Amino acid sequence: MSTPSLADAPWLTAAATRKVMAALEAGGGPDVARFVGGCVRNSLMGRPVDDVDIATRLEPQAVMAALQAAGLKAVPTGLDHGTVTAVADSQPFEITTLRRDVTTDGRRATVAFTTDWAEDAGRRDFHINALYADSQGRLFDPTGQGLADIAARRVVFVGDAGRRIREDRLRILRFFRFHAWYGAGEPDAAGLAACVEEAGGLAELSAERVSKELLKLLAAPDPVATVEAMAHTGILAHLLPEARTLEDFRAMAAVTGDPVLRLSPLLPAAPEALDAAVRALRLSRREMTRLQVLTGPVLDLETLDDRQVRARVYGEGRPAVKDRLVQALSQKPALRDRFDAFTALVETWAVPRLPVGGREVAALGIQPGPDTGALLKAFEADWVANDFPDAGHLERLTALRGQREG
Repeated sequence: MSTPSLADAPWLTAAATRKVMAALEAGGGPDVARFVGGCVRNSLMGRPVDDVDIATRLEPQAVMAALQAAGLKAVPTGLDHGTVTAVADSQPFEITTLRRDVTTDGRRATVAFTTDWAEDAGRRDFHINALYADSQGRLFDPTGQGLADIAARRVVFVGDAGRRIREDRLRILRFFRFHAWYGAGEPDAAGLAACVEEAGGLAELSAERVSKELLKLLAAPDPVATVEAMAHTGILAHLLPEARTLEDFRAMAAVTGDPVLRLSPLLPAAPEALDAAVRALRLSRREMTRLQVLTGPVLDLETLDDRQVRARVYGEGRPAVKDRLVQALSQKPALRDRFDAFTALVETWAVPRLPVGGREVAALGIQPGPDTGALLKAFEADWVANDFPDAGHLERLTALRGQREG
């Protein structure tokens, strides 16, 4: 069987890509640089390519000089690890010198530069990420197994799985994340066993690295089988020790691809416990707010009506209500039509402004102060409860004043 080629890949033939590769080849000759990693893997699997990474025999300072000689912007993003970012036509390209690990501690590595493509491939995590392509799209498979794993949709560590993990404990999560996105069937047995054996090392990772990898995993088209494998092997308990039953997770994953919503059933339901779990994961304030919204009673799509939806949008905001509707759909997926109708209402309803204020209260002879705020609060509650009427405001304000004074 002939080796495939990426010669017609749009990202490879793009003008910006050609400029960067031409600059590197001018600085080091032919075969001084090859595309590597996700752009090669995804092209072979028919997946979108978001980033174009390049490996090169040139050392970082030579990369900088070659780019600048070609009139391209060069950003020294990680010179100690051999990484320079080139910018061509406003597009970034991460360029990394071929390297081998000298020492590792499970979180970071000290590297030495090399000119050997096979040596560079030998330090990468999985065969499917150790594939290279030259500027003409010709493929190179230094491990001898990358193309076969692509075809079989296998995620297999390069070399000894335990050693790869001890070099960087995050590779445990990457193993599951890549299986969720690119694998088929059961995870590789040797890789899975190594992840279980080395799982205690997950505690050495920063919370930010863990949560970023976990959310990427949960964004996969169908992460359920992978998360179940993590649960059955005890890996999930290392990350989310208070994870609830997977039943709600399966239900949520079936109705949305949003990783934050998919995470919610795996976190504690009690608000205080949830807050502690979210802080432990170092999630963003926005993500924390979204998760907190989902700790209240689940909306019932069967009994919900338009008035209630409008009231919730007014009080909670569109994003929160949309998230709550998705949560409700996960519990009653047969009510998809009602969910769609309510979601359309949330997205299109023009939220009105409170039609009265301090001026109208003052016109009733009430002096500015606590009484003004209390009357406006009572009016707002009545206005919302009556589905935001657009007339009769002064009359209702007067009636409410009378009720309060009576």
